[in-house]
Amino acid sequence: MKDIRDYSLKNHNTFGLNACCDRFLEFYNVSEAMQVVRLIRSAHQPYLIIGGGSNLLLTKDFAGLVLHSAIKDYMIEGRRMKCGSGMAWDDVVSISIQNGLYGAENLSLIPGDVGASAVQNIGAYGAEVKDLIVEIRAIEIQTGQLRTFTPAECQYGYRQSRFKNEWKNKYLITSVTYEFSKVFNPRLEYGNIRSELERRGVSLPTPVQLRQVIIDLRNEKLPDPKVMGNAGSFFVNPVVIRPKFEELLARYPQMPHYFIDKEHEKIPAGWLIEQCGWKGRALGAAGVYDRQALVLVNRGGATGADIVRLCNAIQHDVRQTFGIDIQTEVNIV
Repeated sequence: MKDIRDYSLKNHNTFGLNACCDRFLEFYNVSEAMQVVRLIRSAHQPYLIIGGGSNLLLTKDFAGLVLHSAIKDYMIEGRRMKCGSGMAWDDVVSISIQNGLYGAENLSLIPGDVGASAVQNIGAYGAEVKDLIVEIRAIEIQTGQLRTFTPAECQYGYRQSRFKNEWKNKYLITSVTYEFSKVFNPRLEYGNIRSELERRGVSLPTPVQLRQVIIDLRNEKLPDPKVMGNAGSFFVNPVVIRPKFEELLARYPQMPHYFIDKEHEKIPAGWLIEQCGWKGRALGAAGVYDRQALVLVNRGGATGADIVRLCNAIQHDVRQTFGIDIQTEVNIV
């Protein structure tokens, strides 16, 4: 286990922001995670649980403990794959395909760790991880007891779970078990997957081909955090009630949208932001990526406060123009 005082978190957040914490605790197995929980309960300090830092915006130093899982082992039994919470999510996708397990292809290249996948209900290109999760194991911080949860207990919704709401900071996730299919059933209708496959002369892709297309599409839209700090999609795509959607569609007939149910429709936040003129613009060192308006970037030397200021300005303009409040997907600390 790592236990380091006055630790810089610059390499633990993809915005590349230089913030420090009082104490950094990294655990490599369940036994060490139990030890970390005991330390939390005796330290009487604030604590922050982080994964790969790809969904994190640090606005200042953290006066407390930062906890990070380095549990990276995995085990495959039949169609199920049990993964340590510190394992990179994209490694799960790659390994599953290599072992003839399918269903995660559309979730390729989503940054972050396994633990965060269960917290965020990560999703992309018409797929959500909640449809793969069968079990989450976690330590209850208040009692030190190891708990096992089903997806139903987690109450998953669009980029939501109880781990983000009433369970926030109450559990330390140690593993997530996913169940895949032995039959490859590609989902090609979301976004421009099919058109990109057709451009490549592919009508029925293999799992490897589909994964590569998803990776290439994501790379076209998202900057490399090592080159330009970012946290991927900064805002959640808003889901609006049917009357509001119909009002907006009448005003903007070309507005993209996705059916949720008979009462709700999803509108891409990136489109809303772009219509407000923010794509490619900046406030100081914080900017909006010129290829995807959903992505806020550190153009060099930005602070967390700079990015928050840009976020607030964008939210204001979207609210004024469309009457929609767009929420942040990123955890602002």
